[in-house]
Amino acid sequence: GLYNNMALTLADLGRFTEAAEMFGRALEEMRKIKGSEAEQAVTWLNLADLAVMEKGLEAAEEETYSCCAKAVELLDADLPRDGNYAFYCEKCAPVFEYYGFFMVADILQTRAKEIYERP
Repeated sequence: GLYNNMALTLADLGRFTEAAEMFGRALEEMRKIKGSEAEQAVTWLNLADLAVMEKGLEAAEEETYSCCAKAVELLDADLPRDGNYAFYCEKCAPVFEYYGFFMVADILQTRAKEIYERP
C-alpha cells in the first residue's frame, strides 16, 4: 500500500519514472503475498493511468491495453469470492469502463452485486 500511495503522489507531481518504479516495487512485494491478485490488479490499472498521464490517451493505448489485460487476468484468478473481492471488483470496474473494457466492467459489477446479495 505504501509503495502504491507513494507512486500515486509521484505521478501527481509529474515524476512519472519514479512513480513507475514505485508501482514496480509494489507489484514485487505483492507477488510475495498469497491471495494478493486483486490488489495487484489495482496496481496494473494505476500503471495504465500513469501511462495516460505521461503520454496521453492515444499514445498510451497499447500500454493501457496491456495493463488492463494483466489486471483482468489477476481478477480472474482463483480467489475467494468474498466481500474483499467484491470491493476490488467495484473499485476496478470504472477504470475498465474508462478504457473501453465495457464487458469486463459489467462482469465485475455483476460479481460484486452477486456477492453482496448473498445471504
